[in-house]
Amino acid sequence: MSTPSIGNEPEGTRRPHVLVVDDTRGDRLVLTYLLQRSHVRVTAVEGVKEALEFLDSQNDVNMIVSDYCMPEMNGYDLLMEVKNSPPLAHIPVVIASSDNIPERIQKCLDGGAKEYIVKPVQIPDVLRILRYI
Repeated sequence: MSTPSIGNEPEGTRRPHVLVVDDTRGDRLVLTYLLQRSHVRVTAVEGVKEALEFLDSQNDVNMIVSDYCMPEMNGYDLLMEVKNSPPLAHIPVVIASSDNIPERIQKCLDGGAKEYIVKPVQIPDVLRILRYI
């Protein structure tokens, strides 16, 4: 089950919109909380398929923050789907993972990720990645 979009904005209000993709509910909630403290609108989903469905129906996402390790499809798979889709390729993607594996980090950066964050995500990480919006 996905975490619903939190912090719906009144008509006419334009805050940056970040799509959070993580199969762990606690990680989705922490990242959502940290982003919202920075006045960002967040939609959180638990998998790549959900993320792609959401992206097909929404055109106002300003950044994607995705966990790397997820069942079925991982964060790198999502990165490739986004970067190979002309309507989505402009959206910055940040990968987050508890694994600090240099080869994986380099693969994600070479694939077009703006950054690779090692979890747990903290406020300085959020402030740094928001510059990509």
